[in-house]
Amino acid sequence: MRKTRFALASLLATVVMALVATPAAAQASATSELINQLNGKLLYVAIPITVLVEVILLYTVIKFRNSERALPTKENRRLEITWTIATAIILLFVGVASYGVLANENVTHQGNDIAMDDDPVVVTAEAYQWGWNMYYPEEGNFTSGNEIVIPKDRPVYFQVTATDVIHGFHVPKLGLKQDAMPGSTNTIKTVAYEEGTYQGYCTEYCGVAHSQMYFTVEVVSQEEYQNWLDEQQSANSESSSGGSNSTATNSTQ
Repeated sequence: MRKTRFALASLLATVVMALVATPAAAQASATSELINQLNGKLLYVAIPITVLVEVILLYTVIKFRNSERALPTKENRRLEITWTIATAIILLFVGVASYGVLANENVTHQGNDIAMDDDPVVVTAEAYQWGWNMYYPEEGNFTSGNEIVIPKDRPVYFQVTATDVIHGFHVPKLGLKQDAMPGSTNTIKTVAYEEGTYQGYCTEYCGVAHSQMYFTVEVVSQEEYQNWLDEQQSANSESSSGGSNSTATNSTQ
């Protein structure tokens, strides 16, 4: 009985420690940080439960391995009340911890509203069979093909949509995943912390060339982002001017 109480007390202590435990490793984005922290907390709870169950199972198998027939167990109200309370505490912790993450706008952004007061970067990710067009609607609506460039430490909103069938926008290392639905737009938000190039791809089987639907997200400094933005806007402006001049020349002729 004392051993059982000690095991349950250890389990409850682990749950309390998990409430304040946070991973020390650097995270690529606010979204991945929240998700990985939740996974870590749930792991801290799952490991002692697994160990406790396996220990009880092995103890039972070894102790009663030579028993010819099963004997009825004796009622133990204290033990039943103890493990009922322990289970309730664990479930409460899992629910509160999960809700805290799922309610965060960097994991589950509600609606398509964008808080422009935070000076965010807005990217429209448009999927089609079989590729991506990335637009910057707040910066002249130019397209960068299947490449996304964003600055670190600045809010970024991805407006995900599709032109034909259902696709999926997924960047695993940044913790981003959203369905791309024809005729509608789903918005997700994050803040990138680490510079680098991150691989993204489509997660919905959308046809014979589904495996070719890759794109990249490059996280750079604010200065590099501004330089890249100026180059894209300049090239887009020159392209538009060239098209207008050609139209005017053809009309004159």
